[in-house]
Amino acid sequence: MLCWFCAESARASCRFCGRGVCADHARFGPYLLQVSRSETRRRAEALVVDDAVQCGTCRPRPHAVAMPELD
Repeated sequence: MLCWFCAESARASCRFCGRGVCADHARFGPYLLQVSRSETRRRAEALVVDDAVQCGTCRPRPHAVAMPELD
């Protein structure tokens, strides 16, 4: 796989969109793995990976998107 930006060999792929990125173009940020509700603490809690690979081009949406056709 080649880097999306410079066509050098990719070292990783974006966790969100799958684009290949080399070491120079890789960005890192949080990736939400799971959300659950803690009844003892009465709040939603998330399991997050802090340093997931990101390409920096794609823009994951910050909120869930309704998909009523799957209900």
